[in-house]
Amino acid sequence: MSSAVAKTAGGAGALPTPPAAPRKSVTGTRLWVAVLFLLPALVLLGALVVYPIGYSVWRSLFDASGSGFVGLDNYAEIFTDDATLVAVRNTAIWVAVAPALVTALGLIFAVLTERVRWGTAFKLIVFMPMAISMLAAGIIFRLVYEQDPDQGVANAVVTSVHDVFADESVYPKARPNAQVSDLRPSGGGSFTTEGAVRAGTPALLPLVGIAPNRLPGNPEDAKAPTGNGVTGTVWLDFRLGGGGEKGAVDRGEKALEGVKVEAVQDGKVVATATSGADGTFSLPESADGARLRLPGSNFAAPYNGIDWLGPALVTPAVIGSYVWMWAGFAMVLIAAGLAGVDRNLLEAARVDGANEWQVFRRITVPLLAPVLVVVLVTLMINVMKIFDLVYIIAPQPTQDEANVLALQLYLASYGGGGDFGLGSAIGVVLLLLVLPVMWVNIRRLRKERQR
Repeated sequence: MSSAVAKTAGGAGALPTPPAAPRKSVTGTRLWVAVLFLLPALVLLGALVVYPIGYSVWRSLFDASGSGFVGLDNYAEIFTDDATLVAVRNTAIWVAVAPALVTALGLIFAVLTERVRWGTAFKLIVFMPMAISMLAAGIIFRLVYEQDPDQGVANAVVTSVHDVFADESVYPKARPNAQVSDLRPSGGGSFTTEGAVRAGTPALLPLVGIAPNRLPGNPEDAKAPTGNGVTGTVWLDFRLGGGGEKGAVDRGEKALEGVKVEAVQDGKVVATATSGADGTFSLPESADGARLRLPGSNFAAPYNGIDWLGPALVTPAVIGSYVWMWAGFAMVLIAAGLAGVDRNLLEAARVDGANEWQVFRRITVPLLAPVLVVVLVTLMINVMKIFDLVYIIAPQPTQDEANVLALQLYLASYGGGGDFGLGSAIGVVLLLLVLPVMWVNIRRLRKERQR
């Protein structure tokens, strides 16, 4: 019977095999329908992403004009040209410092805002810079870092703190009149008399270099010293309208109040005094026979703060503006992750005796690790293409010291260089630098989907 069934199945009388059904996707959609709907997106992807990448790779193999094939010479120039090497170094600094700093600051803000009463308002204030464009932020921080303390906020704060702990010079532009005074430069901005002072003989210390109407406060008229001790007068040996005798205290000439006077013998200071409102000063008897010195602190230029945009600090200064902009972004993402943390774990750790630092370091941070990685990777990709802030904030004299690869790409191609071959090569290098970070991000996303 079994053989008959076999014959029937294999013979001419066997039933025909039904045709295969059209292949469908897991969602039940035919393949050609899916391709039809994806085709516009694929065309845009090819036109806006694939083609530019391919063209950049091809263009990087040619010279500036695009007519001569140079192979890998443009890539070799990236690592031999001084300006491009500085850009590579600064880009590495950006990638190493800025994302870690922003992520750490965002983590601190996210944790602290859960413990303050006005946490939502604080988050709003910190996140507000994200609404500002890079151009506007660059202009803002160009003013913040202005050298003049009357204009730059950063130096206004620095100089205010400095002036609290350090005495400000009294008359920064004053100097002795060498024709009528025996005061001579003695190093460090100070001036010392050539002759010794004697009791009963007034010491006249005339100074010039300041306009009478530019003196601080309301100075009094200078007076000649009186008394039999070691005395003298410090005054401005000049008056508006001219006239008078040089080296003598004339009527209408203004006193210089607050000038420090030192009596020096054998290289040691034996006595000090400060000129009064009428310019006069009096030294003890121990100053008899000493030389008088006006320290450089009387004439030092006023402290104008830090040169934020100088060669040494321009890159950290620009990174500071980036942190100001993106700290809110990191805070919001980390706060969203923190909202999903099981509070029972935190309370259990506290019940077991862990302090707040231990809870933060051993519980909160490990639980937030996936979110922290997302923020860190996103910021690393973002800083590799940083351009706006550096171009706007860094002044022209120090722009070379603040240069980054994205800015060097622009300068090489459009900023007067006109070398599109080198610019394309820099663009390809930037792409190669971003690919490992993107690969890590894609791998992490796939692992999360498998959970």
